[in-house]
Amino acid sequence: MQSDMLECRGRTSPVMLGTKIPAPQSSPALLTSKQQGSQIRVLTLNHGEHLDSTLFRLEKGWILHLSPGPSLMGHKVLVYCNYPDQSSNNDQFEFIRNQYYALQWNRAHPDNPFGPPTVLGTGIIVQDTDIFCEINATKAGTYHFYFIYDHNESRVGPQGSGFFQIAPTLRLGRNNQETLPLDCIQCQTVLCKSLGPFITWENKLRVAKESGYNMIHFTPIQELGGSNSSYSISDQLGLNPLFSAEAGREISHLDIENLITKMRTEWKVLSLCDIVLNHTANESPWLLEHPEATYNVYNCPHLKPAFLLDAILAKLTDDVGRGDYESWGIPSKVTQNQHLDSIKQLLMSQLLPEAKIHELYLCNVADIVQEFFIVARNKVPPIKASDEEGKELKIVQDSQYRRLKSTVDMELALQKFNTYRSECFDEDTRLKKCSEDLKTELEALNHKMYEEIQAHLNYAVDNCLAGMRYFRIQADGPKIEEVTIKNPLVPRYFTYHGIVGNIKEIESKMYSFDARFMMAHNGWVMNADPLKDFANVKDGTANVYLRRELIAWGDSVKLRYGDKPEDVPFLWKHMREYVEMTARIFDGVRLDNCHSTPLPVAEYLLDCARKVKPDLYVAAELFTNSDQTDNIFVNRLGITSLIREALSAWDSHELGRLVYRYGGKPAGAFIQPPQRPVTPSIAHALFLDLTHDNPSPVEKRSVYDLLPSAALVSMACCASGSNRGYDELVPHHIHVVDEHRQYSEWSSEYGVSNPKDSLTLQVNMQTGIISAKKAFNQLHYELGFKGFDQVYVDQMDTDIVAVTRHNPRSHQTVILVAFTAFSQPDQNYAGRSIKPLRFEGKLDEIIFEASINHVESRFGERVFHKPKMYSKNSTFINGLNEYETTVKENIQLNQSTVFQNHERHEGTYTILEFKDFTPGSVVAIRVSTQEEIKTAFLKLHQIADAFHVLPYEGIINQIGLSSIICNLSLSDLNVCLYQCDQEEKDNGGSGVYDIPGYGPLFYSGLQGFVSVLSEIRPNNDLGHAFCNNLREGNWMIDYVWQRLEKYPNLSELSRWYQSNLQTLKEIPRFLIPAYFDMMITGIYQVLVKACFAQMADFVKRGTSFEKALALGSVQFTGEVKSVTLPPMSPHLQMPRLSQHPATMSAGLPHFTTGYMRCWGRDTFIALRGMLILTGRYQEARQHILAFGSCLRHGLIPNLLDGGKNSRFNCRDAVWWWLYSIRCYCIETPQGYNILQDPVSRVFPTDDSQPCGPGQVDQLLQDVIQEALNVHFQGIMFRERNAGRAIDAHMSDKGFNNQIGVNPETGFVFGGNEANCGTWMDKMGSSDPAGNRGKPATPRDGSAVEIIGLSKAVVSWLAFAHSDGKYPYSGVQRKHRDGAITSWTFIQWAERIQQNFERYFWIHITPAANDIRPDLIHRRGIYKDSYGATQAWADHQLRCNFAIAMVVAPELFDPQHAWIALDNMKTLLVGPLGVKTLDPEDWAYCGDYDNSNQSTDPKVAHGFNYHQGPEWVWPIGFFLRARLHFAQENNCLRKTVAETQAVLSRHLAELQSTHWRGLAELTNSAGAFCSDSCRTQAWSMGCVLEVLYEIRQWENKQPVILCAEDN
Repeated sequence: MQSDMLECRGRTSPVMLGTKIPAPQSSPALLTSKQQGSQIRVLTLNHGEHLDSTLFRLEKGWILHLSPGPSLMGHKVLVYCNYPDQSSNNDQFEFIRNQYYALQWNRAHPDNPFGPPTVLGTGIIVQDTDIFCEINATKAGTYHFYFIYDHNESRVGPQGSGFFQIAPTLRLGRNNQETLPLDCIQCQTVLCKSLGPFITWENKLRVAKESGYNMIHFTPIQELGGSNSSYSISDQLGLNPLFSAEAGREISHLDIENLITKMRTEWKVLSLCDIVLNHTANESPWLLEHPEATYNVYNCPHLKPAFLLDAILAKLTDDVGRGDYESWGIPSKVTQNQHLDSIKQLLMSQLLPEAKIHELYLCNVADIVQEFFIVARNKVPPIKASDEEGKELKIVQDSQYRRLKSTVDMELALQKFNTYRSECFDEDTRLKKCSEDLKTELEALNHKMYEEIQAHLNYAVDNCLAGMRYFRIQADGPKIEEVTIKNPLVPRYFTYHGIVGNIKEIESKMYSFDARFMMAHNGWVMNADPLKDFANVKDGTANVYLRRELIAWGDSVKLRYGDKPEDVPFLWKHMREYVEMTARIFDGVRLDNCHSTPLPVAEYLLDCARKVKPDLYVAAELFTNSDQTDNIFVNRLGITSLIREALSAWDSHELGRLVYRYGGKPAGAFIQPPQRPVTPSIAHALFLDLTHDNPSPVEKRSVYDLLPSAALVSMACCASGSNRGYDELVPHHIHVVDEHRQYSEWSSEYGVSNPKDSLTLQVNMQTGIISAKKAFNQLHYELGFKGFDQVYVDQMDTDIVAVTRHNPRSHQTVILVAFTAFSQPDQNYAGRSIKPLRFEGKLDEIIFEASINHVESRFGERVFHKPKMYSKNSTFINGLNEYETTVKENIQLNQSTVFQNHERHEGTYTILEFKDFTPGSVVAIRVSTQEEIKTAFLKLHQIADAFHVLPYEGIINQIGLSSIICNLSLSDLNVCLYQCDQEEKDNGGSGVYDIPGYGPLFYSGLQGFVSVLSEIRPNNDLGHAFCNNLREGNWMIDYVWQRLEKYPNLSELSRWYQSNLQTLKEIPRFLIPAYFDMMITGIYQVLVKACFAQMADFVKRGTSFEKALALGSVQFTGEVKSVTLPPMSPHLQMPRLSQHPATMSAGLPHFTTGYMRCWGRDTFIALRGMLILTGRYQEARQHILAFGSCLRHGLIPNLLDGGKNSRFNCRDAVWWWLYSIRCYCIETPQGYNILQDPVSRVFPTDDSQPCGPGQVDQLLQDVIQEALNVHFQGIMFRERNAGRAIDAHMSDKGFNNQIGVNPETGFVFGGNEANCGTWMDKMGSSDPAGNRGKPATPRDGSAVEIIGLSKAVVSWLAFAHSDGKYPYSGVQRKHRDGAITSWTFIQWAERIQQNFERYFWIHITPAANDIRPDLIHRRGIYKDSYGATQAWADHQLRCNFAIAMVVAPELFDPQHAWIALDNMKTLLVGPLGVKTLDPEDWAYCGDYDNSNQSTDPKVAHGFNYHQGPEWVWPIGFFLRARLHFAQENNCLRKTVAETQAVLSRHLAELQSTHWRGLAELTNSAGAFCSDSCRTQAWSMGCVLEVLYEIRQWENKQPVILCAEDN
C-alpha cells in the first residue's frame, strides 16, 4: 500500500491506504430517490473495528449504507472506498485498487425517507447514527473501505475498515439475455488433456450438457510440461499441441473461444478455466532466459543448505537404485521398516556428517578472534558501560551462506569483551584474556547454532522416512518398491538446469552464476499459514525446505514475483497476458493453489482479468481450515465461490451438516425487512460431490453411495458440481498427472458400451448414474431459480438423511430423502425399519425415485455386491457397467416403489410410510399447503408487503388501522407498547409474558417482544426459546390481544390484533415465529410512529437517538389503577384535563405502582425532557397543577401517594417544581396562561384536613407566591405521624424540618444532620453496621443545586413581574415584633449573585479569602454546600454544582466554571453516569448493593447509594454546563464533539438493553448495578435535554464541520 497525505481543513493528516480522490459536491448516484422496498443493507462503522476477515455479500441492484455506530459520535469522520466513483461513466473511473474516493455523508429527509437525501459533505462531526454514506452496488467485485478521524488527537492510519463483495451477473443464451443465479450453477470438471483432439471436444463436452450441468470447469488448456500434469504448464501462452491432433491444422485460442461461445449461447452452459500462478513446469523454455522469476539459490541464498541436502538425497536415490548400499542393508527395493532404519543410520552417521551442512551457518572462531585482537590493540577499552552492553552477541548469518563465513557484530564484541582487567599487568596479557573470553562465547554460539541446524536435519530425516514409509510400505499407500529416478526415495525439492556432478561440484556451483538455475520446486506445507510465503525468508518460513516439510511437486518450479511488477517485470507481464487471455475466452477462472498464491500477485492479475471481463466468475479452493482466513482471501481477491467437497464428510451426519452449512437460510427463517443490517457471511460455496484432486468414492466409501451423496449435494442451497467420471461410475482416481486416456463421447443411442471396445466406447443416458444426475441437476436448478432458499436437514437415522428446501413466498416445499452407503452394505441386506416421513402440507407429487442396483438384482432379490467385473479400457476412461440406475420421475403415490401407496394424516401433517427404501436410493417429493392455508398466507403477505414497502400513512390505511390509531392517546400507546410486570398486574392483567426456558419479558406491551425479536431475527436464531414457545402453542399469540380487551379505548385494536393474529394459527407451526415477528414488529413500528405523530416537531423531525429518548415519555407516563394525581379543580378552564390522568413513574421496575410511583423531585427533574420537550404540554400542566395542589409548609410532596397521604420530607422538590413552571411558561405555547389556572388545594393551610376538588381554589401564581413567602418567612415543622409508621429507619430528630433564607446571602438553607432532604436521600437502615437512622448524605445547610434553582426562579419571576405576567414583585417576612422585611425578586437574585462565588468557589491555589482552608481537600471546584453541620461535608467534590451551572449560569465566573468542569470530567465522569463522590474521599464506595448485610457502615444496606455509584441523570447537567461555558471559553465546537462522544455510550445502551431506556445508576466504571432501576425517567429526560441543547446551538451557530471547511 502507498501512503499519501490528505489535505484536511488546512492541515496535513497522514493517512495510509493509497490515493484519495474527493467526492464531487453532488454525486448523482447519491441524490436519486430510492424506490420504496429497495434492498438496502446497512453496515455499521465502529471505532477500532477492522473487518478484513469478515465477509459481507451483496447483490447487484442493492444499496449499501455505511452508517456510523455510536462509538463514532463526536468524531469528524471521513470515509474512503475504492469502489469506482458513481458520478461518472468516464473510463478513468474504472476500478483501481489503490485509488480511494471520499464518500459523501447523507441524511434521509425526515418527511420523505424515500426521496433524495440531504448531502452533508465528505467529512462531518457525527452527531447521531442516522447519517450514511451510500454505495449503489452495480459493479461486481470486492471493495475496500476505511474511515479516519480528522482531528489533532487521531492516530495515523484508519480507525476502522472492511470489505464488501458484489456478486457478478452470469449471462448466457442468445445475446446473453438470460442470467444464471449463483445458487443455480451446476459445474462439471474435465481434464483438458483427457478431452483429446479438439475436433472431438464437442461430443465429449456434450456429456455435461445432457447430464444437466450448466457450467464446465476446464483444467489448463496450455501446453503441459514433461510430467503431463494438468497443472504443470510449460508455456502459459501456448495451447496444448495435443488439441491439434487429427485437425489438419494448428488449433488456436480463437477455436477454443468459438466453442466456448457456442456452449454459452446455444447450450446455455458457461465455462470456467484454471489459472496457475504459483509455478511453471521445469521445462518452461523462458526459465533459461528469466531465472530471476524463480526461487533459486542465487537470488535466495537461504535455500543453499536445503539445496545441498536435496543433492545428497538425490545422490542417495541413485546409489540405492544401483545397489551401492546393499552392504548397509538397503536393497534397491525398499519394502520393510528395517530398510528405512538402515537408510536413517546411513544418513545420520555418514552422509550428513560428511556434508557438514551446519558449517553454512557457523562463524570461523579463529578468524574473528584474530580480527578482534588486532582491532582491540588499537582501541581504548570503554571506561563506563555503554548502551550496547545489555545486548547479546549473536551470529550474523553470511548473506551467501558460505562455509564458516558467518560473523558477529564486531563493535558489540569490542564493547562487551575489550575491557579493562585488574588481574592483568600488561596489554598483551589483557588482550589475550579478552580474546579467550570472546573465543569461548563464539564457540558457545557456534554450538548453539550447530544444535539448531542439527535439529532441523533430524526433522528433515524423519520427514523423509515418513514419506518413504507411506509410498513404499504402508497398506494404504501405493507400495512402490523399486527405487528409480522416476520413483526416488524422496521427491526432489530443486531442479537444476545444468550438468549434475558430485556433491563437491554441486556445492561449488552453488556459489557461481550457475546458481540461478538451481530452482526450488513448488508444493504445499501441511498446516502452514496461507498468508505467508513458505519460501520467502521475510516471512520467517525459510527452513521449510531444509526441514523437508514441503510436499513438493517435482515437475514444477515455484515462481518468485516479488512485491510489485517492477521487481520481476517479465514475470508480471507474462502472467498478465496469460490471465487476460483466459478471461477473454472463458466466463470464469479457478485460481489453482489459491492458498499459496501471494495475495498482491493474485490481486493484480485478477484486477487485470476483470478489466477484460467485469462479471468474471472466480472460484478457488482453499485449505486454511479457518473461515476467517478464507474470508481474507475472498475479500482481497474477489472470489465468487469457494470449492467445497462432499467427500470430506466422514459419515452421513457430517454430509448433512455440510449441506446445511453451505447455503440458504433455516426453514422458517424470519422475514427480513428490505432495509436491514448486513450480516456476516461465509463464502459462497461451489459444493462438489467429488473434485478432480481426490480418488473415487467407490474406493473410499462404496459404489452405492455415489447416487445418494450426489442427491444430497444437489439439495444444498449453493452452486453444485462434480468431476467427470463420477456420474459414469469410474472406480478410480482420474489422476491429473498419470491419466493418459480420453473421455468417451456422448451418444443418444440406448445401451451400455462394451468397456473392452476401444473404438466404440460411448456415454449415454443409461451410463452410470447420469439419468439420476440429470434429475438431480434439474431439481437443483429449479430450487435455486424459484427461491427455495430455506433449508432443513433431518438425520432420520444413521444412514438416512432428509433435506427440506422451502420457498418462503409460495410456501411450496421439496423434501429429498437419501439412503447413504458410506460403507459397503451387507450383501444380503433385507431391509430395516425406517421411521415414517412426516411433514406439514399435502403431497403434490413424487418428483423422482432413484436407486443404484447391481445388475444381478434384475433376476431376483436385491443384492449389494462390490465391483468385481471392472475392465479398464486402454484408450477411454470408462466406469463400472455392472450397476444400473433406475429413475422414475413425476409420479403419484400409487406409482411409488419407495412408499406405501396410501398416506395418513394427523391434523395438518401428512405421513408417508416407507415400503422399499434401500441403501443407494433417494426419493424427492413436492409438498404444498392446503387451499385454506393459502388464503391465510395471502393475507399475511399483504400485511408484510405493506409494512416493508409503504410509508406510515399507506401502511395504516392498507391494513385497516387508520381509524383505530387516530383515536389512540399516548396513554393508550403506553399500554400497547410498554407496561412492566407490576403495572400490568396493577391494571388487572396477569403480568408480563413468561417464556419457558427463557424467563419473563421486560414489558407486557409490544416492546417486550420486540426487544427479544430484534436480537434473534438478524441471525435467524430459530432455536431460541421464544420461537419454541410460538411453535408449541398459541399462548403468546393470544396474550398479545387478550391483554388489551380490558381497556375500553383499546378494544377495537384488540379485535384487530385478534383477527389478524388468528391467521397465524392457520399456517404450519414452523412458520409461526417468522410471521409473528413480521406482524408484531410491523405493528410496533406503526405504533411508535403514532407516538411521534403526537409529539413536538423536535421529536417528529428528530434523529433516531432523540426519538428513542422521547419514547421514554410514553414508557414512564401511563395510567395505573393504584395511582392517581390529586383531582383537578372543576373550575379549570378548557382545555380540560383528564380526571383520571396518566402519571409519571420515577423508574422501572422499582417505582411503578402505589405510593412508590410518583415522586415530586423525580417528576420535576424529568418533566422538561419527558413532557415539555416532547410536546406533551397537557400532561406537564397536569403534573404541575397536581403537585401544586398538595403544597404544605411551602413544600410539595416527596412521595405524592394520591395527595392526601403525601409526605413532605424533601427540601429540593419544591424548587424543581418551581423551575419546571418557569420552563413551562417560557417553552410552551401560551405557557404563561398556566399561572392563571385554578389549583384545588388539598391542604389550604398547613394544619387543615384534606379538602375535596374545588372546595378551596387558588390560582397557580398564588400557590407559587405562597411557597416563596413561606420559605422567606422560614419553615419549621415536624412531620405528621412521625415515627416507624411513616419511616422505619429515620431517627426522631430526622422528622424535624427547618428551612429558611439566609438574610445575608439570600441562600436557601435547611435540614439537619439527622435527615437528608435533597436528592441524595439515602437513610441508613442496618443495625449490625450501626448506621440505622444516620443519613449517608445530610447535605444540610445550603445545597449548591438549590441555590442555583432558587436563583433561576426568582430571576425569572422578576422578569415576569416586570413584563406584567406575574402579579407579585417579591417576598415578605413578618417578624415577631410585627416588623416587615421585604425583598423584591431582583434584590433576592442580586444577593445570591453577590455571594455565590465568594462562598462556593475553592481557589486553585490557597487564597486569603479561603473559608476553612484546613478542610479543603480538592481545589479548583465548587463546594457541594455551605453551612453544613459537619463543615467538612461542604468541601466534598460532588456532581451537584453542574446543576446550578445549567439553571443559573450567571452565578459562575466562566473561567472558574471551566476549571471546575474539567475537574469533574477528570474525576467524576464515568461511561454512562457521574460519580456521586470524589473517588479519593474516605467515604467513596463505587459499587451499590442494597442487600449488603455486612457490618461495614459505609456499605451496609446500600448506605453508599450516593457515595460513589455513578448516577446517569447528572450527566445531562454536566454536559449542558460544558456546552454553555465552552462558548464563553471559546471552545464550543470541540465541546460539542466531546459531548456527542460521551452520549455515544448512552445511545449504545439504549439500543442494547431490553428495557430500551437508561438506567438509574451504574456501579463504578459503568458496571451493571443489579439494584438500579433499569430505566429511569430523569435519566432519559436529562440526556434528551442535552440533545435539545445541541440542536439549539446548531440553530444559533451550525457545528457541522465538513472537510471543505477552512
